[in-house]
Amino acid sequence: MRTIQFREALREAMSEEMRRDASIFLMGEEVAQYNGAYKVSQGMLDEFGPERIIDTPIAELGFAGIGVGASMNGLRPIIEFMTFNFSLVAIDQVINSAAKMMSMSGGQYTCPIVFRGPTGNAGMLSSQHSQNFENWYANTPGLKVVVPSNPYDAKGLLKAAIRDNDPVIFMESELMYGDKGEVPEEEYILEIGKANVARPGKDVTIVSFGKMMKVALGAADELAKEGIEAEVIDLRSVRPIDYATLVESVKKTNRMVVVEEAWPLASISSELAYHVQRYAFDYLDAPIARITSADVPLPYAPTLIEAALPNIGRTVKAVKDVLYRK
Repeated sequence: MRTIQFREALREAMSEEMRRDASIFLMGEEVAQYNGAYKVSQGMLDEFGPERIIDTPIAELGFAGIGVGASMNGLRPIIEFMTFNFSLVAIDQVINSAAKMMSMSGGQYTCPIVFRGPTGNAGMLSSQHSQNFENWYANTPGLKVVVPSNPYDAKGLLKAAIRDNDPVIFMESELMYGDKGEVPEEEYILEIGKANVARPGKDVTIVSFGKMMKVALGAADELAKEGIEAEVIDLRSVRPIDYATLVESVKKTNRMVVVEEAWPLASISSELAYHVQRYAFDYLDAPIARITSADVPLPYAPTLIEAALPNIGRTVKAVKDVLYRK
């Protein structure tokens, strides 16, 4: 094991796969000459050259479409969106082309493409650059949606996404690129669709994914000081969702709290709440609680951002509410 940054784990995943398979290339804004907007692709142009590390104009619809076409013709593109807020410009290619290609071609074409980049709040970027679209893409048959929470998962899941024959939405965070974590030197790949029990416990199940895992684990630390043992589950992917791990955990703890950065309506947390009450209702001793972003465009001011987003304090309170509900 060695300790590396989140961005370095992503870079290692892409570089290792590109050395293994000459059909893989990276395309996006500033990925080449500038080494990536967040330095994820640092040094990759020098190693792989301009035919495989490709700078694009500010034209997401265009270069996403090029990627889809390339993937239908034997290549395996990685398309980087500088932020998933900008993916809305390309959403027709992602939703109507990539996601539906296998179905509409009767299985004649696959679309092995990865769309990756940061999602959610990045600190004082205001409402147009601070949105979470995990649930949008997770609602689309034909896509897989991966949201890693740490460098180890980021590398193993990105390698799996690059090798997958289906289109994969791979969502990161500007606020996590500098995070450090232990990553093995030897090669490994993680299964997409398999959740991780990040912390075992017996009193309550806390479920999250992406950078909200920091909130979930932070809340578990605080609860442990009061003798409350929370089991924390990292979904890792939100399509597919590892429902079985959630249900088994709730059968043990009898309570569940979901922490999600996105807005509450039609969210991943509401889907999880439905599924668990549908398949583990007899095991629940309290209603399922959700901690989400406030149902407003994310503000610019730091104090308002703090008020709008999930945090450790709100999560601890939610856990106590489900534990001590009369």
